Amino acid sequence: DCHWYTNRSCEECLKNVTCLWCASSGRCMEYPVRRVLPSADVCELRSARWGVCWVNFEALIIAMSVVGGTILITLGVCCCCCCKKKSKKQVLEGPDKDDERVAREREKRRMRQEERRAEMKSRHDEIRRKYGTL
Repeated sequence: DCHWYTNRSCEECLKNVTCLWCASSGRCMEYPVRRVLPSADVCELRSARWGVCWVNFEALIIAMSVVGGTILITLGVCCCCCCKKKSKKQVLEGPDKDDERVAREREKRRMRQEERRAEMKSRHDEIRRKYGTL
């Protein structure tokens, strides 16, 4: 029970992870688990300690906000850089693989068409020779 550690030291109170130490009143109490942060009537944020005695909730909130913001900004910058690098790479490389595949297929069709034309021309020439119209 956390109330037994009231008016003792912060370290003794926080040995139990369910306890919250209020430095202004010297009270040790159960952490209000229904709320993320303890309300002002329980203990002020700058006086509340949980887990370790040297960090209060106010400093913890500020530090976590700064760390979270830094991570989000870093991720955003990395995503932007990767997208720009990828688009720049595509511009420098020229057409991508799909464009190359389409161009190869077009070239194959053109070659087959030329072969068919040559065959038809040779057949027509043979028929003309046969009937003497050449």
